[in-house]
Amino acid sequence: MTLNLCVLTPNRIIWDSEVKEIILSTNSGQIGVLPNHAPIATAVDIGILRIRLNDQWVTMALMGGFARIGNDEITILVNDAERGSDIDLQEAQGTLEIAEANLSKAEGKRQVIEANLALRRARTRVEAVNTISY
Repeated sequence: MTLNLCVLTPNRIIWDSEVKEIILSTNSGQIGVLPNHAPIATAVDIGILRIRLNDQWVTMALMGGFARIGNDEITILVNDAERGSDIDLQEAQGTLEIAEANLSKAEGKRQVIEANLALRRARTRVEAVNTISY
């Protein structure tokens, strides 16, 4: 049995095919989804989406959004997403270093919040590249 997974951003379709299983980062923790999962709608956190094909895992960096699961169909609508294999590790690590520096220089609540979000996005991109297949 399989699941139909569709990952969408406002600009493009990132993924649209059958998968065996996913592990999704939500605002209340990670959830695993297998065929016949109970229907659910949930907020998607900035984090890693793990997708199991046959015996291979693929990672994707998600930048927050919403997911709807039901009838063996998963639709994930996010602000942005990148496949781990498409991310340049050196560029992602450079962005992470810049985000860490910006957080240390941030002044005021707004700057601190924005710097923390940028740091979470940068860490997620690096993690998507560095995640080892199961």
